[in-house]
Amino acid sequence: MKSARIAASLLVLCVSSLPAAERSFRLATFSADVTVPLGHGMMGGAWLSTKIADPLSARGIVLSGEGFPPVVFVSVDWCEIRNDALVRWKTALAEATATRPERVMVCAIHQHDAPVADLEAERILRAHGCEGTVCDLDFHEQAVQRVAAAARGSLAQARTVTHLGTGQARVERVASNRRFVTPGGIVSFSRGSRTTDSVARAADEGVIDPWLKTLSFWDGDTPLAALSAYAVHPMSHYGAGEVSADFPGLARTQRDAEAPGVMQIYASGCSGNTTAGKYNDGSRESRVALASRLRDAMKAAWDSTARLPLERVDFHTTPVRLEPRDGPGWSVADLTKNLSAPKPFHQCLAAMGLSWRRRADAGQTIDIPVLDFGAAALLVLPGEAYVEYQLFAQQQRPDAFVVTAGYGEGATGYIPTERHVAERDTNLSDWWWVAPGAEQPLKNAIRAALTRR
Repeated sequence: MKSARIAASLLVLCVSSLPAAERSFRLATFSADVTVPLGHGMMGGAWLSTKIADPLSARGIVLSGEGFPPVVFVSVDWCEIRNDALVRWKTALAEATATRPERVMVCAIHQHDAPVADLEAERILRAHGCEGTVCDLDFHEQAVQRVAAAARGSLAQARTVTHLGTGQARVERVASNRRFVTPGGIVSFSRGSRTTDSVARAADEGVIDPWLKTLSFWDGDTPLAALSAYAVHPMSHYGAGEVSADFPGLARTQRDAEAPGVMQIYASGCSGNTTAGKYNDGSRESRVALASRLRDAMKAAWDSTARLPLERVDFHTTPVRLEPRDGPGWSVADLTKNLSAPKPFHQCLAAMGLSWRRRADAGQTIDIPVLDFGAAALLVLPGEAYVEYQLFAQQQRPDAFVVTAGYGEGATGYIPTERHVAERDTNLSDWWWVAPGAEQPLKNAIRAALTRR
């Protein structure tokens, strides 16, 4: 039975393929404010919002053409969008743009000074009279409707898109891997987003993807949108109650000013195990410095852009089955018991675990969508996939410009490799909801998604 499920998970659905020369393509761009109100749960209920440092936004594109139903891509300044909340985003945006939900690509940027959206988890908390709160259900619907209205309204201003642009630049002194080896030869995973330990900061960067990639869309010589992606946890200082898009938001705003009229979209790549810890002490000055370095890379990638005619566009999704984590502390009974934990955040973690278990236990698969241009491809991977999956994706199409956005379906939490499980990665405690053994199914799905031609 299990082998049959794995085989079924590699079937590729929703294929749409026709030479671009036989179509006329159009691109619409949209954005909407999704800033949470004060008192809202942050990072899944770890604390509540007390102040708006800078607004949160959702930014996206709608690509459509003759014989090619609209495809929507949207990147959201939220920590995660999980389970039925993700379904709601896809459904609402599909209705707004006259397409199908599976053709809506949604990812979160994963700032920690931002909310997690998990509607079922919040319903579970309320049903059990818990103090913890993950997200406000009414606010969530208002935010989704606001974004859907923006997407719908953008269609009237859609522009012809004739060319695709690809550019990349090395990001200097931003990303480092959580994993490092001490001078005594001990493997440690303690390099978090903000790190003051001198040994952790002195260690080398470790496994990262140093390249920021920018995929752009053009109407002749006129740029319409720039989608930049980089694999790093997008946090500097956080956790004090401020709401913020953090250093990627600051960098994006700088690019807004430098390239007016071009929709600037940023996505976090596979960043489950890459942070700014080597270069970030958690000070406010560090946020400004990290934003400046990220902006420099975005500008350099833009300046290096090569344009090519839009000759082919395909879209397809590949389902993958990732088994839920089980065993002591992770069974349905244990998670239900933890709804009575004394700390509100632990209640929230239990509710998010139950929300995922209900979908996973019902056989729910996760879609990996790919927007394929032949010479370039854009895909969205689930949860906090480790950077190794992004590097693996690039290896499947060495001749193409592969742009990977992480934090699609957030219900999985961390998706480590088996090496990290064997080395007892200390981050794999309370935000890891998939069972060991996820590496091969996910890699199989990535390969199938990117080699479908």
